[in-house]
This record gives sequence, C-alpha cells and structure tokens, in this order.
Amino acid sequence: MNTTNLISIQHFCTHYKVPITFITALQEYELVEITVTDNEHYLRTNQIYDLEKMIRLHYELHINLEGIDAIYNLLKQVESLQSQVKTLKNKLNSYEDL
Repeated sequence: MNTTNLISIQHFCTHYKVPITFITALQEYELVEITVTDNEHYLRTNQIYDLEKMIRLHYELHINLEGIDAIYNLLKQVESLQSQVKTLKNKLNSYEDL
C-alpha cells in the first residue's frame, strides 16, 4: 500500500511525546482513523492538525477524552455553520446584483 500520506503512529507519538494509548483512545471515540498496513499502524497526515489540537486540549488544558470529543464535535458543527452562512451570503449577493 502507498504510505505517502500516512505517518507511523510510533513515529508520531515519539515526535509529540504522547503515549500510543492516547491515539488508540482517540480512535475509540472515533476522533482519528487508524490505517493498518503490514502490521504497522498509521495515521493519515491530514489528521495531524486536529491531533495537535487534541493533544493541547488534553495535556495543556487537562481536558478528558469525553470533553475532547464534545469540543471536537462542536467545532465541526461551527465550521459547517460558517460554511453554510458563507454560501447563503454568496447567494444573497448574487440576487442583490440583479
């Protein structure tokens, strides 16, 4: 399998100084997706930004995994609503130009 967009969980955890159990716990809450190839566990590189946020929430702000799950889902809802507002503003502007 092509692993160009993947990073080893072992490498990620070593770099960020977090235990592998933290990543597996995030997977149990369905906050990250782990890919297994040749008995090696990987994360997609496009998840790194969100993972960095979750690490800060947990280790710097001492928020438990349930709190991270709630915060992450609320942030996704806010992003979705912002996107909808932008779309509606664009539609409104196109009608005002008529």
